[in-house]
Amino acid sequence: METKTVYIKPKRNAEVTKEEVFLKDVASLTCTDPHLLAKARALKVFQFREGGEKRAVISSLKLIELIQGLEKGITVDNVGEMDTLMKLVKVSDDKGLAVWLKVAFVALISFFGTAFTIMAFHNDVGIHDVFNQIYEQVMGQTSNGFTTLEVTYSLGLAIGITLFFNHIGGRRITADPTPIEVEMRIYEKDVDDTLIETADREGKTIDAS
Repeated sequence: METKTVYIKPKRNAEVTKEEVFLKDVASLTCTDPHLLAKARALKVFQFREGGEKRAVISSLKLIELIQGLEKGITVDNVGEMDTLMKLVKVSDDKGLAVWLKVAFVALISFFGTAFTIMAFHNDVGIHDVFNQIYEQVMGQTSNGFTTLEVTYSLGLAIGITLFFNHIGGRRITADPTPIEVEMRIYEKDVDDTLIETADREGKTIDAS
């Protein structure tokens, strides 16, 4: 009997928009037999219940078991994750007033929160007194609080923040991810790991029989 090999690469986090979850939604697949590949991709691996939990964890062993049940002589090679966190999300194309208000609220909080933090930091370190002392030592006269030091420092602070966050408006300065994006990816990975670990401890992982 000819042995057919199916290579699967399960995702760590799979977001789906429909209650029915198919193998193609949670993993990438390849096989030399196009008919077998099509059947494998169309395999139903999970069904979210209406009104039930919006998250579920499925083991790669369960995926392998389902694929091997298609026909005899199938070898499955897993080159991806051992467990996949499935999330049911509802996507709406209607960006109503509530969405724009949320965006505006977050933008205002971020702007004024950052401004307050910078001012509080400068007040703690006494940056105004430092500038006054430097100005008096160099120029030999008392600063009026609005000198070249304050102007260049403010410009340098703005330029530094722009370069640090790697954005000017909606455009990137470089192709590198921004610090916020890096921290968000780390946070998402930690959340996924915690949810998968919790599901495993509680015996809720969908595993091979």
